[in-house]
Amino acid sequence: MRPFQRVAPFWLSSCHKSTLPSLCIFKVYVLPLLLCDLASMKIYNDLTFVFRSGREHNLGSRCMKWRQVVNMHGSYRYLKRVFVGVGVMAALAGCRSGGELQPVGTSQCGLFGETLDWSQRIQVLNQISLAFTQKCDQAIVQYAGRAQENFRHKTFSVSKETANVFLFDGALTEYVLESNERAYLSVLLAASYFRMGYPSEAKVELRRLDHELFAPLYNFGEDPVNLVLSAVLWEVLGEPGDARTDWYRVAEPLTSSLLTVDPVLREFAREQVKRLDQGQGSIPSWQVYGVGRFPEVDWELKLFGSKNGYYAIKPKQAFDPACLSGTGIRIPTESWFAKIAHRHDHAYHPLLNIQSWIRLPIAVIYGLVPFSMGAGIAVGGCAGAVSLGEKGSGDLCALSIFGGVQLMQMAPTFFQNTIRPDLRHWNLIPASFIITQAAVLESESCSTDQARVHNIVAPPHQSKPLSTMRPVPLLPSVPLP
Repeated sequence: MRPFQRVAPFWLSSCHKSTLPSLCIFKVYVLPLLLCDLASMKIYNDLTFVFRSGREHNLGSRCMKWRQVVNMHGSYRYLKRVFVGVGVMAALAGCRSGGELQPVGTSQCGLFGETLDWSQRIQVLNQISLAFTQKCDQAIVQYAGRAQENFRHKTFSVSKETANVFLFDGALTEYVLESNERAYLSVLLAASYFRMGYPSEAKVELRRLDHELFAPLYNFGEDPVNLVLSAVLWEVLGEPGDARTDWYRVAEPLTSSLLTVDPVLREFAREQVKRLDQGQGSIPSWQVYGVGRFPEVDWELKLFGSKNGYYAIKPKQAFDPACLSGTGIRIPTESWFAKIAHRHDHAYHPLLNIQSWIRLPIAVIYGLVPFSMGAGIAVGGCAGAVSLGEKGSGDLCALSIFGGVQLMQMAPTFFQNTIRPDLRHWNLIPASFIITQAAVLESESCSTDQARVHNIVAPPHQSKPLSTMRPVPLLPSVPLP
């Protein structure tokens, strides 16, 4: 048996089982034409290939008929160019995933800066989260502030913003920190300074947190979760006056720019304001635990009834509800998710909203390209096979239909990948916080098994099994005098 005889049956049969339509189109159409190019150079002209029916066909004689078919439909060069174009578009449509995130070990704190790739902003933020978990406080002080400064501003470019309409959202733009992410970096900085024994520097970071929430930047808006964390930190640092200010802003959101505050959280904040006003006792022995993993974000198309462009954005896993006990509270970070869900709201980012509506008809055109191309291949291939008038035309027609249908099925993918929203965010952050005065977490009624299993701030190299893992406190349990 000639070498190509052993290859061709696998090629023709595997195409029917292929899960990659673009690869199938290559096998069915482009590869035979490339082989015909070899035949035209009088190379492998005497080889024989086998159809699924078992019929043998000489490569040189079949190429002449094959060229007549594809040239009759003007598609020889077109098919080869189309395959390249489809491959480029498919690769572009799915090129948002980054490299694998590597945990930071305690012994590697000194090498933390060497692992940062500042062009990958989300990975930098996630590495900062891991470094804080491992108590690499010096690294947090050195790099969290730099990330806060470098990732906070939106740089507008007319050419990029215009070209971005023809690609998926965020393809040509750098990620910009949301206001809650800038504030949370200040929380991590303040907690790191406090653990290192620098309370004055921690207070500076908490005042910067206030600025980050109020700054009229591209991403703006107050956040109740960071305000609560700030209030607790102020108390731990021995500044009840500043703590009362933050507690009051959460307790009475109508007096601030906070959009919504959970009623449970408002009740808890009012209790703290009342306690501070009455001067009851000493400063509580607060402990703050990061709980769970911020859920992945999902979206669907909703043309009508959505204020967020035509997107309906929701978490893949629901947040735990807020929980109030006699010793503390569990606060979900659902308000952080709201910043992602309303990113394309006209009242928040009018430019993104307008771009999304302009992108919609372009996505329809992109979806029609593989659909019409697949229909043309199916019809044209069968028409050309019939015109051959020889044995094997049925196999060629079947392959044309199969390849055309596979290409037509790519149309929804092209459409969805073009209109999909920019959902990038700092994902290695807690899904909720447990703030408690309990001596041990087990005595806190708002603590759950889920908190102990899916604790994001637990060391990655924790030797205990997941069922016995406990959240690692963001703050020490020892109160200040």
